[in-house]
Amino acid sequence: MIALRFPGILLLVGVLGLTGCMRYQQAPLYQLDSGEIHVPAAEQGIAVLLGPVAIADYLQREALLQRQADGSLIAAEDARWAGSLAADIDQQLLRQLASRLDSQRLVLAPATAGFVPQVRLGLSITRLDSGPQRPAVLEAQWRLVGAEGKLLDGRLVRLEEAHSGTIVDQVRAQSLVVQQLVEQLAVAVETHGKPAPVVAEPPRKPAPVKPAPPASPRIPVVEPMRDEGEVFRF
Repeated sequence: MIALRFPGILLLVGVLGLTGCMRYQQAPLYQLDSGEIHVPAAEQGIAVLLGPVAIADYLQREALLQRQADGSLIAAEDARWAGSLAADIDQQLLRQLASRLDSQRLVLAPATAGFVPQVRLGLSITRLDSGPQRPAVLEAQWRLVGAEGKLLDGRLVRLEEAHSGTIVDQVRAQSLVVQQLVEQLAVAVETHGKPAPVVAEPPRKPAPVKPAPPASPRIPVVEPMRDEGEVFRF
């Protein structure tokens, strides 16, 4: 009797496992949208070291989390990210920032050998999520440091974007707040990162030559001459 039941149990487990796998594979996969960007054609441009980029632990997964009305997070059952969301954020930041700065000289930290950045851009993203009844919210902090280690600029950022409630529109809203963050970073790099133009000093005019004072008239000296008579010669 036991021998007869065993194949049936295996068949039932196999069917349930196959059903679960099919349901998991059919879930739509999503990625953040870059918006209208272009790949810089020229290799010239400002050299930026992007990183370290710190991403909150709860974002380092494939589950597409939904923020609930009470603030809790629940993984969506019918959608997930196409790979790690943290890795997607890194690439989005790099590509979008390179497009807006029109520079191929952007590198994710740690820098490769021989790369000398003009500025270093550190970033920490502590929140990026949304929910059916909650807007897309991005919270972050960034710091722009010059080549000599001097702090040039830095901000605490909170960005929000409304959506219709669907997963598709939530991903659109999350993509928009990331694009808005990149705009802030690009403006900061363009404002503080590029060296100030060198202004040539105008040629100095030679100092005017003062004319020599006129010579004072010479007063003749009366010299007495002793001859036959005293004659005064001028």
